[in-house]
Amino acid sequence: MATEGRGRPRLEQPRRPGGTAREQILDAAAELFTTAGYANTSTRRIAEAVGVRQASLYHHFATKDDILDALLAGTVDGPLRLAAELLDEPGPAPQRLHTLVVADVSQLSAATWNLGALYLLPELRIDRFAEFRCSREELRDRYRQLAQTAIVECGGPVTAIDLPFRLVESEINRRSDDQTSPPQQPWVIAEGALRVLGYHGDFAALRECSAHWLGLRSGRSATG
Repeated sequence: MATEGRGRPRLEQPRRPGGTAREQILDAAAELFTTAGYANTSTRRIAEAVGVRQASLYHHFATKDDILDALLAGTVDGPLRLAAELLDEPGPAPQRLHTLVVADVSQLSAATWNLGALYLLPELRIDRFAEFRCSREELRDRYRQLAQTAIVECGGPVTAIDLPFRLVESEINRRSDDQTSPPQQPWVIAEGALRVLGYHGDFAALRECSAHWLGLRSGRSATG
């Protein structure tokens, strides 16, 4: 039997991806929550999927809600930090918004499991998940701030202010239908988000700048 430092020994060798037991628990829970359903998944079932005793799981997460909260936070914490950085950056708003959209869609589409689909769980309405709801609303507000500035700079329609955020989250529904995402998807959505705000500038330059900022391969070929 392998040991993991905390809790009881593993029942067998790790069967999930992840360098730590916590990461493996999150991966197993993400699969079960998005395939079997949150209500139908118990902590015992998660522990069995990881190959640890249920008591060991409780050393990392006290409740199933804590696991869900950690998974949800992982979908917004990174984009929220990046949005704050980009709001403080100088330069044209279309470029900053483009970078944010590419990064956000990239993490939604690259995740092994479609965690954004969990946003619709009725359980998220309870007080336990108030912090996550506030974080998601804060992210939406930062999108709106960048979009509003971009609309002013581009002379676009004021009514489009919420569309970039909605276009980003459309990736969640697309993954629910198609399971996988083409590599160009973040760049396609970023371009669409700017077009609805009235931007008609140099998209190739935007892609180069966003790729440099994010350390990603340039998306030049993704949208033509």
